[in-house]
Amino acid sequence: MHIDFKGRVALVTGAAQGIGQAIARGLAQSGARVHVADIDEASVGPFARGAGLAATWIFDVADRDKAHGTVEGVVAADGRLDILVNAAGGVCGQIGRPVEDIAEADWRVIFQANVDGAFWLSQAAAKPMRQAGWGRIVNIASGAGLRPSLTGIQAYTAAKHALVGLTRQLSQDLGPSGITVNAVAPGFVRSNPSSERQWQSYGAEGQKRLIEGTHTRRLGTADDIANAALFLASEQASWITGQILSVDGGRS
Repeated sequence: MHIDFKGRVALVTGAAQGIGQAIARGLAQSGARVHVADIDEASVGPFARGAGLAATWIFDVADRDKAHGTVEGVVAADGRLDILVNAAGGVCGQIGRPVEDIAEADWRVIFQANVDGAFWLSQAAAKPMRQAGWGRIVNIASGAGLRPSLTGIQAYTAAKHALVGLTRQLSQDLGPSGITVNAVAPGFVRSNPSSERQWQSYGAEGQKRLIEGTHTRRLGTADDIANAALFLASEQASWITGQILSVDGGRS
């Protein structure tokens, strides 16, 4: 099976590091014209220039006006938007703490990054995709959207569960217009500073238990997640929608 994105225009958020970068790179290597977005200009800018991508957009995905403005800017620049990958999110610098210690701001910022942004961008992308009668939205969820999180962060678990629900609802809403909406639920991947800190916190014994708890007996990579996202964004996945694809090496 050969996946070809020639003639397609994509927007990938969360492209300053790890999984978002791997997806953007994979789309570009398969022929897509790729726009990338992140709040971290210092990281995403050099990546986009080095990879020869179409454009870089710097904004906070939680800002509805800027999310809509970015989608409108992509369409103005290239005349279309075929693929949206919502890879922005994460734990926002937090660590697992007792439920009694969680402040309102800590709770809300994780929902803003992981759920609000995906909704605002999908909302904006729906119009050009409906007009074209074709579209792919791929959300990067997490194993934490299907079970309790290894991070121990209550808001992160709840937000990723919400993203799973949003994926299924948008699939129903947009499917009649030729738009598929799916999510990838990664297992543990050492793809950014937060996941690296989490990995180191486990110590040698914890790391061994985590690896032994996967059927493949290895950790995943950003490219493992990107490969799944590219398939779901492809023409070959046209009859797959509303699905949550676990890419986690198998979990016992």
